Amino acid sequence: MSAGPRILIAGGGLGGLALAQALRQGGLDVAVYERDPTPEIRNQGYRIHINPDGNAALRACLPPDVFDLVLRTSGVTNDLVASYTHRLERVMAQTFPADPDEITHVDRNTFRRGLLSGLGDAVHFGRTVAGYQVTESGRVRVRFAEGGSDEGDLLVGADGVGSAVRRGLLPHATVKDLGLRCLYGRMAIDEVTGALMPEDFDRGFCWVADETGCGAAFGPMRFRSRPEDASDYLMTTLVATPERLGITDEELFGLSPKELRKLSVELTADWHPAVRELFLHADADAFLPIAIRAGERVEAWRPGPVTLLGDAVHLMPPTGGVGANTALQDSAALAGELLSAARGERSLVDAVAAYERVMLPRGFDTVDHSLRIAGQMFGRTF
Repeated sequence: MSAGPRILIAGGGLGGLALAQALRQGGLDVAVYERDPTPEIRNQGYRIHINPDGNAALRACLPPDVFDLVLRTSGVTNDLVASYTHRLERVMAQTFPADPDEITHVDRNTFRRGLLSGLGDAVHFGRTVAGYQVTESGRVRVRFAEGGSDEGDLLVGADGVGSAVRRGLLPHATVKDLGLRCLYGRMAIDEVTGALMPEDFDRGFCWVADETGCGAAFGPMRFRSRPEDASDYLMTTLVATPERLGITDEELFGLSPKELRKLSVELTADWHPAVRELFLHADADAFLPIAIRAGERVEAWRPGPVTLLGDAVHLMPPTGGVGANTALQDSAALAGELLSAARGERSLVDAVAAYERVMLPRGFDTVDHSLRIAGQMFGRTF
């Protein structure tokens, strides 16, 4: 058994798993508790952008063989970010040099499976951290919604926007609804649908918007090495206000995937035919709605045996394409500090304090940057 601190991680998403990989690689005792019953159950989206910061964090956190697996099963390198009017008139385009040794994007489920590699029984599915208490000895005891408990030296809340750990640590922290709703979908790429895609849409992230505050994003996911249970696809998203959607949130979140696709087609009825075709040919069972929100800045708190990372503390809109990357940076930074504590270079609390001094300003500065981009995309201030 490890002689270092025992680390409990609430949440087996991208940030929590990257942290677990780094700590296990450093010889620490780690337990990850994830509410999903299996690795495949999540319904959060599809294609995730990975930038240079995310690549650096992954290299810092993952054993070489796991990083190589993630790289091999990532998307074929993209080299374009562009925007268009709803008539497909190009407004802006940026190209980037293609580097085959860098990850530019991943499929969420495939990425998650890669991050699980080698963690074995350190990850406990179907276990929801519902709360915690700090014991008299300074350790942390977590309570599970399904019953039972566990105890460790540090609890890391990596449990997303609805974080139970954040509610216990920062009950005053708030999340702001930006008044935008996103309809995520995807279109499987085959001989027929591949021919429907505008050339630019197969090169990278493309944003299409009309003058009414309605926009659509498209991004290809062509695997470098495709898993047996996966297929290449084009991510399709439609973003609009509830007013532009023409239905209430209660109605929206009650729609079936097929009805969400129908709504996407109707909202783009007067757009360029090539865009309409992509929604028409999107997978009927793949659509899901998401409310776009952002965490509001919180002041530093007194460090202790509980901390947070990723969306659990600095939730941001997807407009900057950096939410996952920021969570991965959190994981790499926290792992480095905790491993220094395990080597006896500082106390566990001092390690947590050093991490939070970096994580908080960086995370919320990134939230602000993503909000500015959202403002530019939708012509309003958030």
